[in-house]
Amino acid sequence: MEYTDTYKTIGIPAEGLYKEKGSKFIAYAFPVSNEQQIKEITIKLKKEHHSARHHCFAWRLGPDQLLFRVNDDGEPSGTAGRPIFGQIQQHDLTDILVVVVRYFGGILLGTSGLTNAYKAAASDVLTKAILIEKIVETTIEVNFDYLAMNDFMTLLKEFQLEMKESHFDLACMAKISVRKQLTDIVLEKLGKIDNLSASIIVDN
Repeated sequence: MEYTDTYKTIGIPAEGLYKEKGSKFIAYAFPVSNEQQIKEITIKLKKEHHSARHHCFAWRLGPDQLLFRVNDDGEPSGTAGRPIFGQIQQHDLTDILVVVVRYFGGILLGTSGLTNAYKAAASDVLTKAILIEKIVETTIEVNFDYLAMNDFMTLLKEFQLEMKESHFDLACMAKISVRKQLTDIVLEKLGKIDNLSASIIVDN
């Protein structure tokens, strides 16, 4: 598999709907970055839809797409969270939460009917959502003497790097964002500048 430092997510929250035999499946998709955010959104939706029978969801986090979870919220095992997650996979999305709220219509749908309904609701919201591509970036902290300023600024211009934070005096400090694929070569070039040290900042 070819390495990539880009990933797809959604730009803003979206809403979708699917109806089957009186049951209403309202689907919500949210861009998210951590589990605390996911918890807060699901609690809020349960309050908003307190009379709904089920609040099923699936989410995936991180550019590497390794962190994910599905939840059937009382529906037969595998009939809700898994088909919702299947749509996240099909659209190749991450940093996303999809919640499908079900209002029961009085007619049982059976396991295949439920699976299809949750899949269709998730598909509807993700089809309507605005998909965006993001770049995986590394943050590098650079400390240098003022005399090294010109060399440092030249390197920034060469790689079109963004400065996230800076403090320039006799002793200077800057935090820069570097596309992950360029990290090694940028660090190598920074290392060749006299009176300058650079280190990667690891996010907690």
